[in-house]
Amino acid sequence: MTKIGVLFPGQGSQEKGMGRDVAESDAAVLDLWKLAEKESGLPLREIYWDGEAADMADTRALQPALTVVNLSLWLAVKGKIAPAATAGHSLGEFASLGAAGVLSLADCIKAVTVRGRLMAESGGVGHGMAAVVKLPQATVEEIVDAVVRETGKELRVANYNTPAQFVISGEQEALDAADVLVKAAKGRAIRLAVSGAFHSPLIQEAADEFAAFLKTLTWNAPVFPVHHNATALPQPDPEQISITMQHQMTSSVLWIQTVQAMWATGIREFVEVGPKGVLFKMLKANLGSMDEKWSGLKVGSLEQAGELSA
Repeated sequence: MTKIGVLFPGQGSQEKGMGRDVAESDAAVLDLWKLAEKESGLPLREIYWDGEAADMADTRALQPALTVVNLSLWLAVKGKIAPAATAGHSLGEFASLGAAGVLSLADCIKAVTVRGRLMAESGGVGHGMAAVVKLPQATVEEIVDAVVRETGKELRVANYNTPAQFVISGEQEALDAADVLVKAAKGRAIRLAVSGAFHSPLIQEAADEFAAFLKTLTWNAPVFPVHHNATALPQPDPEQISITMQHQMTSSVLWIQTVQAMWATGIREFVEVGPKGVLFKMLKANLGSMDEKWSGLKVGSLEQAGELSA
């Protein structure tokens, strides 16, 4: 039997109308939306079912809303998929913890609501992020190291998305210097519309407050392995998972390494559970060099969930 890995997307996967079909067919799912609205104090269904793109990009609303959608779609496919492991990209890691039973669904929603608020409030003047494309990992890391040496400013690789797509995070002066070196190396740097330098030490204060909140939650052993962003590896001990997640906000997202680590365990089918299919599109780049067949599919709607055979 083919081993299946379930993937949950993070910010950037939002789209208008997401999760509406599942919520309107399942009262339990609708209750998750209501809980997220209560915790966030925001009209999430109004924003994501009928709102505008600018409102949907607000991380205060986006983190609880997208997590509800990811979990809703997981509930729709749960009886049809037996995961060998799961992983989530940045924010999506919390949905993977919910799917694996490490956190209750309610605690997942509460956690990402706090996370979204703290990350929105963490934005410092002159802090930001940029996507870097068309350059290999070694070159991007060399550029980051050179910029840090030359400027003395904070800069790091925040996301290892694919072998030719990375995200750097840091201070404006460092990002400006990186732009020059990226262009000289025949790459392209694209500034991201974010409020801060996420997945970097520049949001340590927010991360410390979030870590204190996470300590109040109940952590359980996973019913199947969860590969973590910070290490790319699974951790069976709930106490250690809690510690890993306390550092997740400032740790780099090792997504290339995560997908390849899942491959190394024998997983040959990847199912993205969440809207838009961003991680599905990354699979070919991350697994293209493998000499064994693999498959991937996306489940972003109730219809697509219904197409899966139990």
